[in-house]
Amino acid sequence: MKAVITGTGSYIPTIRKENKKFDTNVFLNADGSSFNTSNDVIIEKFKIITGIEERRYAEDNLTASDLGFFAAQNAITNANINSEDINYIIFAHNFGDVKNEAIQSDILPSLATRVKHLLGIKNPNCIAYDILFGCPGWIEGVIQAQAFIKAGIAEKVLVIGGETLSRVIDKHDRDSMIYSDGAGACIVEKSKNSNSGILSHASQTFAKEEAYHLFFGNSNDKNEDPNTRYIKMYGRKIYEFALTHVPNAMKIALDKSGVGIDDVKKIFIHQANEKMDEAIIKRFFRLYKKPIPEAIMPMSIHKLGNSSVATVPTLLDLVLKNKIENHNVAKGDVIILASVGAGMNINAIVYRY
Repeated sequence: MKAVITGTGSYIPTIRKENKKFDTNVFLNADGSSFNTSNDVIIEKFKIITGIEERRYAEDNLTASDLGFFAAQNAITNANINSEDINYIIFAHNFGDVKNEAIQSDILPSLATRVKHLLGIKNPNCIAYDILFGCPGWIEGVIQAQAFIKAGIAEKVLVIGGETLSRVIDKHDRDSMIYSDGAGACIVEKSKNSNSGILSHASQTFAKEEAYHLFFGNSNDKNEDPNTRYIKMYGRKIYEFALTHVPNAMKIALDKSGVGIDDVKKIFIHQANEKMDEAIIKRFFRLYKKPIPEAIMPMSIHKLGNSSVATVPTLLDLVLKNKIENHNVAKGDVIILASVGAGMNINAIVYRY
């Protein structure tokens, strides 16, 4: 019995914020002190390191669950299924529905329940719940969907990843330029005869000194209300952690799949930082003493930024629908989905399309 992705969907917000729009920000160090560098230089260095040129923000009247609903609609249509036949709705996020920059997270009811309500699903046996697993949340939701299907308790599962990170960023922190909003979704279905589907996976949590590499903290501006909290990170520690552990998790998943490294056609990796992702892929292929194949890693971070749980499903949807130049997936191709994020959590899926 295989768990097969039969439909994908995404929602990319319409508000573009180019790097130049951060020109007037007053960036500060974590201790509140000023930089001796102009914003022009800060922004240029940021682009060189991350690859980000612009990012997307959600419209003021939309929340993360709204974005997830739009992506879910697209995935359901793409899969050509009746939404009443969905057994589970799994919504991966980190901050719930944040209405505005007051940073009040709303997770009651769950975002999955809100999407079920918006979809108009009447079936009480469609179970809706959220998962908090950092940026790898959507991939973990797909892994859970496979578990339900293999256990015989589900045949159709809707997995969503959605976030509005633009509402939990500190405008005085240079890292605020990384984050963006968006949502991606897929339908995972049971299939007995298909050659495609999930071949293997790996998941890990590192929670010793790594546990608080990403955290909620105060603004770099010490004059701001200390009760208002923002997403914060130790970027260098995360970079080193990812380069050490993500390639190993990908190798664990691939070795379990029975598929050789030469058969991997695409790697869909969490769009966190272009340089970091390139380094992860380089180290992954080095584990097999292989050169990096050309066009192995599609990227969306340049225009869409880092939307956390939404990056991988959005990227997958765009490639499957031929919306990223020079990247496509053909029937029979083996792909890898991989992510790293708060927790610190890592996971990877090997999938035959």
